[in-house]
Amino acid sequence: MTEPSAFEFEVVIKKRKRYKSPGIGQIPIELIKSGCRIFRSEIHKLINSIRNKGELPEEWKNSNIVPSFRKGDKTYCSNRTGMSLC
Repeated sequence: MTEPSAFEFEVVIKKRKRYKSPGIGQIPIELIKSGCRIFRSEIHKLINSIRNKGELPEEWKNSNIVPSFRKGDKTYCSNRTGMSLC
């Protein structure tokens, strides 16, 4: 499988919705979207480097997951979701 190109990375970034919880790398999409092209290029390089090594940085592997209420009846587990706090 080939590395995603810079163009493909830009397309994915543009499609991402704002104000969502950041992923395992804890980099908010708002930061990436508002960054200049050089910043996005460096993030792209970082992602490709991690992908090529096949292993996440140790710091990205740890988080505390706490239940978070969504909506509806608070007594049902189906109305809760996990939220990662780092």
